[in-house]
Amino acid sequence: MKKNMGTFDRLLRTIVALVLAYLWWTGTISGPLGVGLAILAVVFLLTSAVGVCPLYRPLGLSTCGRAK
Repeated sequence: MKKNMGTFDRLLRTIVALVLAYLWWTGTISGPLGVGLAILAVVFLLTSAVGVCPLYRPLGLSTCGRAK
């Protein structure tokens, strides 16, 4: 797959995922909302690691810089 996420996008998703995971782990967020946000954190980490966001493709979005 062709990457469609830039460095800043990947870094931001990783930071958000780590914050959500920490809040879930400490019990600050719990219940169904906590589980949903924990799943979102895992998805953010996976997409950041791979560099591909599946939702960007159908929308025609890309945060990668243009090739020179």
